[in-house]
Amino acid sequence: MTPPLSLSDLQLIGTTIALKWSDGREDYFDAPTLRRISPSAETRGETDLFGRKIGGDSRTDFSGVAVEGWEPVGNYAIRFKFSDGHNTGLYSFVYLREQADLHNDR
Repeated sequence: MTPPLSLSDLQLIGTTIALKWSDGREDYFDAPTLRRISPSAETRGETDLFGRKIGGDSRTDFSGVAVEGWEPVGNYAIRFKFSDGHNTGLYSFVYLREQADLHNDR
């Protein structure tokens, strides 16, 4: 059985978020990318019962957006606070690992 994901460290280095996982792996996200991939309904929109997307932010360029802080959510996620006022995305540890695999060169 695979142990649950957990973070052993999270740091802001300049404009980059550095994540160190309990398994020793390290991942890095620049702030604009982290903002663009926000899993929030405010960013992605929501789907109604008929499959239609409602709301969401169609922007893809978040140049200049910075991470101003973060807070843990239980033992499974992080809520980042961005300079553009966005703070509704819950970035689960599983989601962050999946996004790191997609966005970071391995």
